[in-house]
Amino acid sequence: MGVEPPVTTADLFRSLPDSPDILPLGPGAAVLPGFVRAADIAECLAALSGVLRQAPLRHMVTPGGHRMTVAMSNCGTWGWTSDLQGYRYSRTDPVSGSPWPPIPPLLAGIAERAANRLGYDSFRPDACLINRYRPGAKLSLHQDRDEHSLDQPIVSLSLGLPARFRFGGADRRARLRQTVLESGDVVVWGGASRLAYHGVLPLEDGLHPLTGACRLNLSFRRT
Repeated sequence: MGVEPPVTTADLFRSLPDSPDILPLGPGAAVLPGFVRAADIAECLAALSGVLRQAPLRHMVTPGGHRMTVAMSNCGTWGWTSDLQGYRYSRTDPVSGSPWPPIPPLLAGIAERAANRLGYDSFRPDACLINRYRPGAKLSLHQDRDEHSLDQPIVSLSLGLPARFRFGGADRRARLRQTVLESGDVVVWGGASRLAYHGVLPLEDGLHPLTGACRLNLSFRRT
């Protein structure tokens, strides 16, 4: 588990660019609607399919023994895993024993440009969590705090069906802001919002022309 990130005056009052393509969620956190153009989403999915051939999606188990409703995989130097022994990052896929596939340059470039858009110029992800949501799948409110590099942001790319995303603060009781994430939207959060609680409500039924009855989410991190 990482340490609390230092909070500076710059974090608390980080000035987001005054732009119609940025939807602020909190200090240092925002949605970038349509950051990946519809015409480029097919390329993202093609790059992702190569990763998933090497490291197929699977339903992990929580330390409490509950099967996650979201199917997961990883790419990058590190991959996030969960089992009865706990949450952690590993250099190898526990199913195959092989190193995780590298992050495709196309996807890493999107994450870096999105982070840069909000002023996180040094972000270079070394882990990418891949989540597949089918109708009814959800992600309970939680903090991303298993990384050591808590001075680096989280960058989250949505592909496929829309999702109802909830974003709060470092206190679980903080007021939640809810927004709908469409295919191609990117969320970035760091600084004073790095440990904000967030989650995804159960995915609603639907069909997307490229992903079918599911949503894919790519969560880029620096471990």
